[in-house]
Amino acid sequence: MDGSLDFKTLRESLQAALVATTRTANSIASEDLQFQRTVNPAVGSQLDNSSGRLLNLANGLLNSTANLTGQKVGALEDADDVDIQWRNIVDVIDSLLEKADTCLDEYTGLIKRKDAPTPADQGRAQKRVKSSNDRLDWSLKRANILKPQNNFERKVDNFATGPWKPLLSSKPHAKVSLEDSLTTFVDDDNNTQYKHPYETEIKSTPYPEHVYKKREPKEFLPIDSTSAIWVDTYEGVLEMLEELKQAKEIALDLEHHDFRSYTGLLSLMQISTREKDWVIDTLQPWRHKLEVLNEVFADPKIVKVLHGAFMDAIWLQRDLGLYLVGLFDTYHACAVLGYPGRSLGYLLSKFAEFEADKKYQLADWRIRPLPEEMFYYARSDTHYLLYIFDMLVNELIERSTPGKPKPDLLELVLERSKDVALQRYENPSYNVETGQGPRGWYNVLLKSPTLYNSEQFAVYKAVHQWRDNLARREDESPFFFMTQQVLADIARILPTDKKALWSILDSNARGLKPYLDDLFDVIQKAKEEGVNGPKMIDIFKSDSSTIAPAKRAAVTSDDSDIPDVKELKADRSQFWGGVTLSSVWDGTAAKTAKLDGMLEITLPYPADFMDGTTTEMEVDQPEEMAPAPQPEPEQVVVNQEFTLWSGGKRKREEESEEEEDAEIEDSSAPHTETDAQTGGEAEGDDSDEEEEEEEEEEASDKSSKKSKKAAKKASKEKKKQAKEALRAQRRAEKAAKKEAKKKAQEEAAAAAKQAEDEEGEKEDQPFDYSQAASVLRARKTQEDVKKASKRFNPYGNKSQEGPKGARAHYSAKAAGRTATFKK
Repeated sequence: MDGSLDFKTLRESLQAALVATTRTANSIASEDLQFQRTVNPAVGSQLDNSSGRLLNLANGLLNSTANLTGQKVGALEDADDVDIQWRNIVDVIDSLLEKADTCLDEYTGLIKRKDAPTPADQGRAQKRVKSSNDRLDWSLKRANILKPQNNFERKVDNFATGPWKPLLSSKPHAKVSLEDSLTTFVDDDNNTQYKHPYETEIKSTPYPEHVYKKREPKEFLPIDSTSAIWVDTYEGVLEMLEELKQAKEIALDLEHHDFRSYTGLLSLMQISTREKDWVIDTLQPWRHKLEVLNEVFADPKIVKVLHGAFMDAIWLQRDLGLYLVGLFDTYHACAVLGYPGRSLGYLLSKFAEFEADKKYQLADWRIRPLPEEMFYYARSDTHYLLYIFDMLVNELIERSTPGKPKPDLLELVLERSKDVALQRYENPSYNVETGQGPRGWYNVLLKSPTLYNSEQFAVYKAVHQWRDNLARREDESPFFFMTQQVLADIARILPTDKKALWSILDSNARGLKPYLDDLFDVIQKAKEEGVNGPKMIDIFKSDSSTIAPAKRAAVTSDDSDIPDVKELKADRSQFWGGVTLSSVWDGTAAKTAKLDGMLEITLPYPADFMDGTTTEMEVDQPEEMAPAPQPEPEQVVVNQEFTLWSGGKRKREEESEEEEDAEIEDSSAPHTETDAQTGGEAEGDDSDEEEEEEEEEEASDKSSKKSKKAAKKASKEKKKQAKEALRAQRRAEKAAKKEAKKKAQEEAAAAAKQAEDEEGEKEDQPFDYSQAASVLRARKTQEDVKKASKRFNPYGNKSQEGPKGARAHYSAKAAGRTATFKK
């Protein structure tokens, strides 16, 4: 390679070569390679040479990268080895890409400061610039170092059974002596355990008075103007202890590691006051001497502020023998105040405007010396916590109910903090057969969607127990040797040889290589013994009936404060009133004879219904009622089709006049007698006039047309007067009806308003079921009879349904004009 070329020219030449190679490779499908080998033997030799060269390049790249990251990848001899070790190859390449991303970020200036801020930096709270790569470097996440627990003066017993005894050698600020505190009891699982040594002090000792008072938040010191003190000697611990005794509140946080230890390691402790920060190394061989900090941790006058202290309280008593009296957990303050976020990062951002890079939560805190960025992260967790404590206490007091001696919201947070401080550590054990216990398999399989048969289930239990014993013996986490996914794959696949077993193990399980023979023997033995063994579903069926009663018994263990039930029982039900109870509830149902055809239902029937226990039911006969007059149905005028026939104009006018007269006479007939008489007179006049006209025509043909016209005119005038009188009478009747209807509506509205006012003045009375009408024996009203609809007859004539066929003989109407009359 020519060294005189600049970076841009070199990059362009490499990119062009890679693009050309990729295009050439993509032009031939992998399925065609075998065909090319058969047709042209020279192609086969070229392919073998290219494959060998690519494997050598891949081996060199993987080995050089693995040396930097501490990962190991086996030699790639052929293409099958790439498939077998694919997971290891991906892990190594990911680490290489991460380092490349980090270098590019530093080169482009995206990461401006990698170390902790220097005194020259200014600002109220320095904000850490996050890297675009959120993944923690492998060297900080899985450090390959000597186990610090091997140098502890007080060794940890991973095979300990029975109750775990507290590590206390003395008990500062005690209300009950240490000897009287170390007593045992039986827990809900019938296991003997030691009581919490500071249980009496935590429950009975009140918090300091200044906790309940609103205060002016004390601003934290700028993080660049102060420096944290690294404490790794016992003398430094004693000096720190003297300063802590002068404080009213201290902030506390812990860093834990559980991957290279069976029980876990408390690796770091951070303590802050209003003026100073300390970072204590808890991996020193003399770590058990840190029990001296109970002079501050157990002092009820000093408030210990932690965030999410549920596991911190366990780790302190397990590794150092420390207990928290006067704990204030800011996590529960967030929960009570209803904050959208409850993490420490949210509180730092909300109150201190500080953005913490939480990727260091997954770091290996056993690393010594501690890197600057990890030291800075650990210090920042407690540096701002006391200021956050002041802000939270003020908000809890402001949002509490006034008028009480102690704010209720603040008291709720303190009670929950006491419950956290009362947590106890227990030895991690489990039942091999049932899987119950902190390290057992029961809860894992309960959530698993896979159902194992008898052989698979036996292998799962055997491998799980073998892994647990190996982790205890080597003082490693069970997941260091084998993840839960690998354990499930072994039980599901049931490998038949060691090579198949090795292919199942992932990159994290490569530490099992020295124990591969033992593991394979365990699998084969469990497979043979599990042929006639129980299935996984059988275990859950048998345990479901024993677990629930044990939990219910724990709830009813202390019933000394439960009041007498008779004192809470009222003589009269507020809902049912004085209704007699059903015989099913009062115990007389066995003496009661069942009625034929009677509906059997457990309901509080009325008293009169319950009397008929041995006799026939008395059915009320409906009263005879006079038949209601059937109203005449209204004649609804519908659209009709009619034909206008040809004819003279005179005749059509006379027909229309006669139809109008008939309409008026028919509509006015049923109203009054006057209408009937008027209509009769009109009819009589018409008949007389017609007779006179006939007589006149018969008597003399010479009568003048003038006299006929005068007679007809007089007749028409008479008819017109009669019609006008009838119309006037009808208009008067309509007006009277309208006025009566309006008056009735006004009276109804006034009555409804009066009833509503009277009902509002009355007090609410419970519904009296004893006086209510019977529902099962209700009578049918006239409206119910009217509402009854005609039932559908499925066997009726269906000849009228469906489409009709064309008629053979169709008689058309006579010619004429047709139209549709609409009202």
